[in-house]
Amino acid sequence: MPARVSENRTAFARKLRREMTRAEAMLWRSLRGGALDGLKFRRQVPIGRYVVDFLCVKHRLAVELDGAPHDRDE
Repeated sequence: MPARVSENRTAFARKLRREMTRAEAMLWRSLRGGALDGLKFRRQVPIGRYVVDFLCVKHRLAVELDGAPHDRDE
């Protein structure tokens, strides 16, 4: 059984989903709805004490954006 995620972490993930960076929005347009070879991705998923940007559960693949385009100080 998966470990429970704290309410604070869940609320933080919701906030990140509402306030996507430009880079996240661009990538999400390419991933959502199975647009990438039919793979299903979720965004801003809490995993333990972290929140990963994108997650494909079926393949246990986490995608994390990094770098200047991903800075929250836009």
